[in-house]
Amino acid sequence: MTLPATDPFADWLALREPADAAARTEDLVDRVRARLAPDRPLVVHDLGSGTGSMARWLAPRLPGPQHWTLYDRDPGLLDRARAQPPVAADGSPVTVRTRQTDITRLTAADLSGAGLVTASALLDMLTGEEIDRIVAACAGAGCPSLFVLSVVGRVTFDPADPLDAEVAAAFDDHQRRTVDGRTLLGPDAAAATVAAFARHGVPTEVRSTPWRLGPAQAALTAEWFTGWLEAAVEQRPELADRTVQYARRRLTAAAAGELTVTVGHDDLLAGAE
Repeated sequence: MTLPATDPFADWLALREPADAAARTEDLVDRVRARLAPDRPLVVHDLGSGTGSMARWLAPRLPGPQHWTLYDRDPGLLDRARAQPPVAADGSPVTVRTRQTDITRLTAADLSGAGLVTASALLDMLTGEEIDRIVAACAGAGCPSLFVLSVVGRVTFDPADPLDAEVAAAFDDHQRRTVDGRTLLGPDAAAATVAAFARHGVPTEVRSTPWRLGPAQAALTAEWFTGWLEAAVEQRPELADRTVQYARRRLTAAAAGELTVTVGHDDLLAGAE
């Protein structure tokens, strides 16, 4: 299979994949594993799969044969997912199919027969209505749903800087912006998802799963910080001039291995009881 030579978003996903893997909670996977039927292959639907990092992380942690369906709007990302399929730690077969579709239009019928629904770094990019539809589909399917790495608006730097809080607030406002008539939930999405499941009578467990970026993740820190600051300035253009030296200080410190950043996320597991 021939893949695109360059794809900035796919490159970003590849850069962040090790940090995502380190942050995701093992505790909730243990809860999923205890809920699975031992006598039949596991069917997993992965929503907004990108290049398939969630499947590559989770499949080795689940027992027996598995069949994954990966959903994304971007055909190029799905091509990359097919080129890097997941494997099971015990050597059991893992099959993968991909579907290019709008995941916010999925129904319980689309997820029928699933033993698990998953998503990674997805919820904060959705609206309240879209989350309600996804939750309704998952609740209707009657299986556990594991949604991980939702941004929750908690960012801390060491060392701290006087501009950190102001830039963080601007970034959070950017996450909540309205785009083409869609008002995104951003850092409020994880809590909204828990509330949506509760309305369907489905209990949810939540774990804090932050990125912890230090000297060993300097490249990711610099890339993340650049995008974080650009989004904040886009939201509040008056920050542009005031953050020139701030950006230089932060990027210099990251390159020198002198900056640590903690980026807050929540993982949640619904319907595992």
